[in-house]
Amino acid sequence: METTVVSTSTLAPDEFDRNVPRICGVCGDKASGFHFNAMTCEGCKGFFRRSMKRKAAFTCPFNGSCTITKDNRRHCQACRLKRCVDIGMMKEFILTDEEVQRKKDLIQRRKDEEAMREAEKEARRPRLSDEQSHVIATLVEAHHKTYDDSYSDFCRFRPPVREGPVTRSASRAASLHSLSDASSDSFSHSPESVDTKMNFNNLLMMYHEQGSSPDSSEEEGSSFSMLPHLADLVSYSIQKVIGFAKMIPGFRDLTAEDQIALLKSSAIEVIMLRSNQSFNLEDMSWSCGGPDFKYQVSDVTKAGHTLELLEPLVKFQVGLKKLNLQEEEHVMLMAICLLSPDRPGVQDHARIEALQDHLSETLQAYIQLHHPGERLLYARMIQKLADLRSLNEEHSKQYRSLSFQPEHSMQLTPLVLEVFGSEVS
Repeated sequence: METTVVSTSTLAPDEFDRNVPRICGVCGDKASGFHFNAMTCEGCKGFFRRSMKRKAAFTCPFNGSCTITKDNRRHCQACRLKRCVDIGMMKEFILTDEEVQRKKDLIQRRKDEEAMREAEKEARRPRLSDEQSHVIATLVEAHHKTYDDSYSDFCRFRPPVREGPVTRSASRAASLHSLSDASSDSFSHSPESVDTKMNFNNLLMMYHEQGSSPDSSEEEGSSFSMLPHLADLVSYSIQKVIGFAKMIPGFRDLTAEDQIALLKSSAIEVIMLRSNQSFNLEDMSWSCGGPDFKYQVSDVTKAGHTLELLEPLVKFQVGLKKLNLQEEEHVMLMAICLLSPDRPGVQDHARIEALQDHLSETLQAYIQLHHPGERLLYARMIQKLADLRSLNEEHSKQYRSLSFQPEHSMQLTPLVLEVFGSEVS
């Protein structure tokens, strides 16, 4: 039988409408796809391939015009084959055994290559080593053991006293608080906060102009009603920082002299980092339990600190809060801050630097794993450490001024005098 190729109106594979039910062009059964240039079922595909390979010549026992259906397609092979050719099936599309094997090999090779690419991709995917995971778990546990988020110990401090004459610093701090009420984004870089920033700058200018008035120091000096309470709070916080430091891997292996040097010079910075957990963006306050332990900027001015410290401190707290750090990132940043080899009095710089570098690498690996799209997060976190240095310096200046006045220094605890006194000396 001559197998002449007949033109067909059947749609080409790339023109096929996927929404139309696929029907075999030979027998009307459900089609499985395009085979040898036509839409057919698996049965007619196999029949055409076998017929072409055998070069079969079939004869119709009837009149040569049988209607081929799913049920009778085996009754007349001649008319079935003719129908295959009529709808466009071509023997040129049939692969030889060698071509079939090559195609199978090609498919397998592509599967192997895809599997290899996935394996390489998996190997390049950021991951934490077992040792890094252990370090992070240790730091998180250390933080949990040294930070009580119920703040139940605060009732043991000397009570907060907010009454008394309203001083210039407290009044200006209240103005700062009212600005924060107007916009919780007061210190952001967004365009809509420009007016608030200008008002805040005016407030600072007023502070600098009025701060040197003749009666200023006398008035401020007699009104530090919050100093006893906040001195106890800071002393308590220093104890917790010491406890946290002792659980940092490698810290206790340092000499006692280096441990003391690191703690004395970094304590206030770590306290500022830890306090971000209680910082509230809505009203720029530190909420540590009940209303008695909700601290506004005006409260801190009643402990002897001025806006030269408090204004950048609030900016720092806002910026840190907006980073939305995970707890693991927060505790690693505290440990990196504490293990700074350039602290005054440090002797074994290389050993401390190695500890800090290891923590920095762990933090970067954690960020790559959990924030793959935030490439600047690590840099922003490290910038916060630079901001803390400036805050530390201003705190030392203000502490020195406070400690030189006996009526105020006697309100401080021995631990505060030991840690901050050695630092400023």
